Amino acid sequence: MFDMDGTVLTSIAAAERVWHRWALDHGLDPATFLPTIHGKRGIDTVRDSGVTGIDIQAEADKIMEAEIHDVAGIEPIAGAPAFLAGLDPARWAIVTSAPRRLAQARIAAAGLPMPGVLVAGDDVAAGKPSPEPFHKGAAALGVPVTSCLIFEDAEAGIVAATASGAALMVVTAGHPAPLGAAAGHEQIVDYTRLTTHQNSDGCLVLADR
Repeated sequence: MFDMDGTVLTSIAAAERVWHRWALDHGLDPATFLPTIHGKRGIDTVRDSGVTGIDIQAEADKIMEAEIHDVAGIEPIAGAPAFLAGLDPARWAIVTSAPRRLAQARIAAAGLPMPGVLVAGDDVAAGKPSPEPFHKGAAALGVPVTSCLIFEDAEAGIVAATASGAALMVVTAGHPAPLGAAAGHEQIVDYTRLTTHQNSDGCLVLADR
């Protein structure tokens, strides 16, 4: 299972453009606020922002629409298109905090294959750092979550993946400095050196060429 933003594609610049404007409009310091947006659902970010007197759902919806229309500069993480294209479509999923429409827009903008299983932020009651999204992704794939390998990049997602009981691979392309929650987990910069093959038990084996 793959997170999306920062894991298989980079949309940090696009997302921060939209959230920077929202922060300024609501009296927040962008330098302090922007680091809090990554890996979480928009509605949770708005709720946790400390801004009062607003309709949280309406604000999250406006931000989503702005993000859907701002896909400039979105591109895949190096090696991700070929790596994903080489996987059996029935054996992988994207599990993201982004709403479904935004996830689909960003996946298309990055030129990545659309997953057969996509668990989006609006598909769960509790977003990351809750493990619920990954449990739902594993169920949709028809396997126990403990049989899955999760690729993540952001603190909230790493915490969620760890809590789910799955194995974890941390992607550092968007975070060159190790994240606190990533300590002790395997890390890759991108997918340019990764290959997979199926062993005699039918399990996928990840290798570094």
